[in-house]
Amino acid sequence: MDAATLTYDTLRFEYEDFPETKEPVWILGRKYSVFTEKEKILLDVTSRLWFTYRKNFPAIGGTGPTSDTGWGCMLRCGQMIFAQALVCRHLGRDWRWIKGKRQMDNYFNVLNAFIDKKDSYYSIHQIAQMGVGEGKSIGQWYGPNTVAQVLKKLAAFDTWSSLAVHIAMDNTVVMEEIRRLCQSNFVCAGAAACPAVESDVLYNGYPEEAGVRDRLSLWKPLVLLIPLRLGLTEINEAYIETLKHCFMMPQSLGVIGGKPNSAHYFIGYVGEELIYLDPHTTQPAVEPNDSGCLPDESFHCQHPPCRMSIAELDPSIAVGFFCNTEEDFNDWCQQIKKLSLVRGALPMFELVERQPSHFSNPDVLNLTPDSSDADRLERFFDSEDEDFEILSL
Repeated sequence: MDAATLTYDTLRFEYEDFPETKEPVWILGRKYSVFTEKEKILLDVTSRLWFTYRKNFPAIGGTGPTSDTGWGCMLRCGQMIFAQALVCRHLGRDWRWIKGKRQMDNYFNVLNAFIDKKDSYYSIHQIAQMGVGEGKSIGQWYGPNTVAQVLKKLAAFDTWSSLAVHIAMDNTVVMEEIRRLCQSNFVCAGAAACPAVESDVLYNGYPEEAGVRDRLSLWKPLVLLIPLRLGLTEINEAYIETLKHCFMMPQSLGVIGGKPNSAHYFIGYVGEELIYLDPHTTQPAVEPNDSGCLPDESFHCQHPPCRMSIAELDPSIAVGFFCNTEEDFNDWCQQIKKLSLVRGALPMFELVERQPSHFSNPDVLNLTPDSSDADRLERFFDSEDEDFEILSL
């Protein structure tokens, strides 16, 4: 196997352990103590799916690049935050990956959705080519807003996960829109529409019983992504406490952010430092072995995670949350409302019941895979600078 190519980010932080501090460590809604739970912290971090640069994968589009080194870091971060949503959906937040231990089939179903090949739902190929359809050439930088929009469109084809993906624009989360999106009626019209399912039947390569079960559900699991810009060239310190609280919520999927060549997937914090997974490591593309099994060790970061000062965070980010049930969403709304009362924590976005009159056409925010109106998409698939409204004090 070829040696991995490491960037300055990985080299700087790869072997740095957690500081000896009484401050709690928060990882995606879970609270830990460095002194008594260090092994649990590392196991939680290792269990997150880690997507990095890869090389020698099938050419994107048949004739395009065979590696995303140098341009795909934000795409990989998008994969990581979305993979965490699928882990919560199919395995649960308490699931853990242990090296050498046989994992359940659903774990490999999740992993296969991100493998570097054209027919995986959320592969680098799918993300890059979906971006081409929206004005982003292959190899061009994506901001957090753009990758969120592309992932939303790809999720519409993932019938196994059956997710409701909502991108909250204009720094505003509209509860009414989310409930309408998630409370779609999946009840079948008759027996012919929902045939009996055998346990070994696959649907688009995945177990069909999950799709049938969800068509009978009254709430589609929600992936909520909120693109934000929290300053001009650096993060406004007034938002730091609010950002920390996002990692404390049980619905947290983390944060993707950064700038060209240094995008990261932030999964928690300790003290005044963010904890993140770094995609800037080039590994060989992975293929199933002779027995058909997919070697998975390179998809888990098995060294202490990277850390950086919160003050160094680029202000252009996207915050993610996963609400598996309506109760989860109602609980999240209550937490956000309480957060607005926390002293010294300036809200990063508004939570409103109904769409304000100044909003754009809601159809623009809930696009279907068939939508092709490029003009209406222009403000969402924006330039490298990601034109967000600047929040002010």
